[in-house]
Amino acid sequence: MTAPNRATLWGRVLVDELAAGGLEAVCLAPGSRSTPLTVAFAAHPDVEVYSHLDERSAAFFALGRGRRTGEPTALVCTSGTAAANFHPAVIEASQARVPLLVLTADRPPELRDSGANQTIDQLDLYGDAVRWEGQLPEPEADERKVRSVRTTAARALAKTTQTPAGPVHLNCPFRKPLEPVEVPSDVPEDFGETLAGGGRDGPFVETSGGRTRPDQPDVELVANALEDAARPLLVAGPADPPGLDADALAELATAVDAPILADPLSGVRFGSHVVDVPVFGGYDAYLEAVPDPDVVVRTGASPTSKSLRQYLRDADARQFLVDPAGEWREATFTATDLLAVDPELLLAAVCETLADCDATSATEDGWLERFRVAEDRHWAVTDEACEPGAVADAPFEGAILAAVLEGAPDPATVFVSNSMPVRDADRFGRPREAALTVLANRGASGIDGITSTALGAGSATTEPLVCVLGDLAFYHDMNGLLALSRCGVDATIVLLDNDGGGIFHQLPIEAFDPPFTEQFKTPHGLAFDPVAELYDLEFERISPSAFADAYRASLSAPGTQVLAVEFDAEASHRRREELQRRVRDALET
Repeated sequence: MTAPNRATLWGRVLVDELAAGGLEAVCLAPGSRSTPLTVAFAAHPDVEVYSHLDERSAAFFALGRGRRTGEPTALVCTSGTAAANFHPAVIEASQARVPLLVLTADRPPELRDSGANQTIDQLDLYGDAVRWEGQLPEPEADERKVRSVRTTAARALAKTTQTPAGPVHLNCPFRKPLEPVEVPSDVPEDFGETLAGGGRDGPFVETSGGRTRPDQPDVELVANALEDAARPLLVAGPADPPGLDADALAELATAVDAPILADPLSGVRFGSHVVDVPVFGGYDAYLEAVPDPDVVVRTGASPTSKSLRQYLRDADARQFLVDPAGEWREATFTATDLLAVDPELLLAAVCETLADCDATSATEDGWLERFRVAEDRHWAVTDEACEPGAVADAPFEGAILAAVLEGAPDPATVFVSNSMPVRDADRFGRPREAALTVLANRGASGIDGITSTALGAGSATTEPLVCVLGDLAFYHDMNGLLALSRCGVDATIVLLDNDGGGIFHQLPIEAFDPPFTEQFKTPHGLAFDPVAELYDLEFERISPSAFADAYRASLSAPGTQVLAVEFDAEASHRRREELQRRVRDALET
């Protein structure tokens, strides 16, 4: 590989190596110092380029692609605070184990701590939020240095998907000239004929990550516990990417007559398996009415449902926390066993062991039936409350999440915001046979970057995309709407507008006003209708009772529609409490 100057050579070598290693997409933010990287990515035929004006939106867009595909998207920015704007998405990627490759351009090392313009210390910029970081050597047509760049690129890309997956940061210092202008004698004409200049057929370094296989004693430990369990329970928490353990969990649930409590973000609540497997989704409303389990097997991250977390906290049960990275993701600290193995491999081995020993289920009569009865009564109450007439009389946001998940096409990608939308998806998202991929930023649970993350996820699939978010999250990331036109993504965006932070009505601070209204609920009084003209999309305000019809129309229409539904946050919360009481009363009769 030859180039007109050393900076251009560096950009071409790095991008060439990343593409050889399987990188398929990059998000570019404009800037001068990153010119060698931007030019190289823009010219490479095997890497899809997404151009973003805002670094924060770019980072969350890349996060969304990684969340949907399980593969890294690269990020490129110039030096200075541009790199700092990546940080929120880097934190989310770390917490949620989403692969991400961050490439920050930098000024030459001697300019640090000199007062030079647009120069900060970018080494260790993201702290412990990255799985690995490195700085490329300064550009030079030197055999050993270029082999180092290729090796570093291959290692960095591999690190993003190793266990646990997550973000990797490479800092890339460049000297001028940054553009591909000719600099005589900078790069020898025959450099492309060398190993460093030409690279190898495929990645310069092949990396095999492997999977953490269970030891037979661990398999027998879980199998024996489940074989003797009177009230076995399987819990599928949020997963990235979702659904990897669905078939194995389904097989184990059938083998030991155990209910599966499936978080909406687990990839287990939705899919063809729910027809024949005891998958439950309404548990947030009724767990206080069912007995404690005696053995629990948990996969994924901590459940969205606070009721479920407290139910597991208070249960006098042996709890197996299965995590391939061996990390502790259980903040109530009541799990009894941490198994650092691949969940899919462990569950499959447990099923095989139970079958080989002709194990007879010890599950007590009526255990599964208790969940089925509670689930049926929960959905009976919910269905009645979500009928158009009932919604017209007593609107609440949960009815919208119920309609979104019930009416989403098969297949579809549904992205839900934090605060109330993900909690309502948990409470009111009924399991169904459709292939729904439901995603959310639950690693650090922020409301920043929601629109960008959703659109990034949508860019990675041809499925219809639905994004549900509140007004504060919408306000936080209106910049992200520019990706609709610049990145060619269409979506149905459901905007739940309750004029502020409705989730704070769930907290004791609600009783203290002031400061509750102005400092917690923070009503803003903004009308978002002008985004239609600004971002060339359709914006429609609809009543809660008319939502289902408007939603169906949007799903079949081209382009992007924002469906804005207004609610009174306090009244909506009181309605949730009322439905909780009705479920409790139904279970007592």
